[in-house]
Amino acid sequence: MQYDLFGLQQAMAKVQTEKRFYHTLGVQTTSFAMALKHGADEEKALIAGLLHDSAKCLSGAVLLSECGKYGLPISDTEENSPYLLHGKLGAYYAENKYGITDKEIQSAISYHTTGKPDMSLLEKIVFTADYIEPSRSSERIPNLHEIRTLAFDNLDFAVYQILGNTLNYLKKIHMEIDSTTVEAYEYYKNIIR
Repeated sequence: MQYDLFGLQQAMAKVQTEKRFYHTLGVQTTSFAMALKHGADEEKALIAGLLHDSAKCLSGAVLLSECGKYGLPISDTEENSPYLLHGKLGAYYAENKYGITDKEIQSAISYHTTGKPDMSLLEKIVFTADYIEPSRSSERIPNLHEIRTLAFDNLDFAVYQILGNTLNYLKKIHMEIDSTTVEAYEYYKNIIR
């Protein structure tokens, strides 16, 4: 299917801050490059990367309200940390605001923050691209250069490293951890052994 990439970019520029939009373009291009390397559908990677944060600039209260309004399930962890809902709501927006009916793209958007066990290739690409895109700083992310290299050489190991870093960071700042992220970490820990 042919998507209106320019129109979708313009739509994202309207709903995101300038900094968030710059990040979004980085995720879009990184997803595209990774799709080329790993043999995924490049157009799906472009669209999922572009729309991954379509609901990111909403407040926690709005995320909770919108998910409730559209009947999207909210876990206890998401109730306590509503920012986690931006992927789920973003997937809903992809279909209902932006006309993206492809379930694989929607799923990649939905799980780009938490990950999940046994992700599809597109899900792994968007999850990883969100973490390694060019505006990310190695001063803030441990082993970023190594993970960027792994993303093109050993994607499962890159996903494992990202999940480990994420869990360590959340523990360090005493944030509640989504069980899906823990399950994903355990899954990929077993995969890379």
